[in-house]
Amino acid sequence: MALMFSVYMYPQDTQPTFEKVGKMVKATYFHENGEMAQTGYYLNGKLHGQWLMYNAEGKKIASGAYMDGQRTGKWFFWEGDLLREVDFSDNRIASVKNWNQSEIVSIDK
Repeated sequence: MALMFSVYMYPQDTQPTFEKVGKMVKATYFHENGEMAQTGYYLNGKLHGQWLMYNAEGKKIASGAYMDGQRTGKWFFWEGDLLREVDFSDNRIASVKNWNQSEIVSIDK
């Protein structure tokens, strides 16, 4: 009975997936509810390239890049109406800008 309960609580489809793409490996991780938690790439066993993170409802909450396992460049973090832009240099925070998304005007026409 306990075994059946634990299988019910942790569905099989929440296991991470890994796919070879050229020299890299694309990884996708899932929340317990089956929604994607994050996706990105590994190169030589280290985080590398663009990574995207999502909350349990499937809404994007972070986006940024790794180079040889270290955060690099601009990262973006979404929290409600707040968009936080964080610049990384040598895997350290170099600067942070906060944007209120309700005040950002779209210029798409």
